[in-house]
Amino acid sequence: MKSKLYYALYFLYVIVVAFVLYLNGVFTGEEISVVNLSINVGFLIIIGIIFAISSVSFGRLNRAIYDLEDAAIRLQKDYKEAGGKNLWGTYKDNDKLFEEKALQEAFNKYRLRIKSAKTRRGASASCDLEEYINEDLLDKAGMNFFNSGVSGTLTGLGILGTFLGLSMGLGAFSGDDIFSISDNVGSLLSGMKVAFHTSVYGIFFSLVFNVAYRSIMSDAYETLHTFLDVFRQTAQPVALKEDENTATMLVYQAGMANSLKQMLELLKGNAMEQTAGVERIVEKFTTQMQAALDTDFQKLGNVLKSAGESQAASARGAAEMVEAVTALVEVNRGAQEALVSVMERLEAFEKELAEQKKMLADTCSDMSDEISSQIYTFEQMRNLYEN
Repeated sequence: MKSKLYYALYFLYVIVVAFVLYLNGVFTGEEISVVNLSINVGFLIIIGIIFAISSVSFGRLNRAIYDLEDAAIRLQKDYKEAGGKNLWGTYKDNDKLFEEKALQEAFNKYRLRIKSAKTRRGASASCDLEEYINEDLLDKAGMNFFNSGVSGTLTGLGILGTFLGLSMGLGAFSGDDIFSISDNVGSLLSGMKVAFHTSVYGIFFSLVFNVAYRSIMSDAYETLHTFLDVFRQTAQPVALKEDENTATMLVYQAGMANSLKQMLELLKGNAMEQTAGVERIVEKFTTQMQAALDTDFQKLGNVLKSAGESQAASARGAAEMVEAVTALVEVNRGAQEALVSVMERLEAFEKELAEQKKMLADTCSDMSDEISSQIYTFEQMRNLYEN
């Protein structure tokens, strides 16, 4: 099964460790280079730690896959026993459909969503389980954020070992004549041995892990889609049809309209009685005021006139304030235009930085080509010397 494919990683890892130890003379009794052996062992330990972390995520992902498979089989069995009847009535209160915690939590959220959208006649709107149990959930369970970068990390470790071995060999290589150079060829070859070994098993593990990881995730996605298809067929909640929803809404609106009509009639009757009472009170109050304060009404009119003039002055002040706010808006607009100009300059500067970055990358590429040419020339000189 594809979900068990990652076990092959550990088998290959043990073989590669034994092979590296054999090449370094651990099993043959040859002279052992402690530095070379330490570097290789250190790199293999790092790779082993990465594999151990990945195995934890793969184990959690496998448990989720098995849980989805068991749930699909259980749904099919219950659906067959129910004679093809929809099973949502059975599973809507089931809080133990999954053993895996993440899957059960997602299913509980789905149940709450359906429950909140439920009416007396059924679900008012359709909601697919894939909104909660989907590929993103499996990616989280399988630590996709970590495993997706393992392949590149292993390749990077191989390249790092290559440069480290070359640096060791070239650092120990020195001499002014052919005799002193021949004495240091052994150290150079020892460093190159480290470089080639780390490159080989780094790239090898990268390729193997990539194949295993993609196969496991493909199997997980396939199992997920199978479960979702089975759930839609057997237990997907049935939503009300469009015409049923329309009829329910019309009944609700008719009830609301009737209630509002009754409230308006009550308010209308109360308002007429209240209006008549207020008119009587006002008439009586006016009569009494006219009798008691007939001479003071002229003074009251003058006061009201002064209040009107004050209101006019306030209106003019408000107009002046509006003009000041308008001027402030114009100043803000000018500041905004200045900011736009600054942003354009920053974009131009960013383009210049991008061009300089490209020039630097080209220069690094040229330097890399030059180093490769020098290494090739050195190989030719070594072959010539050996010949």
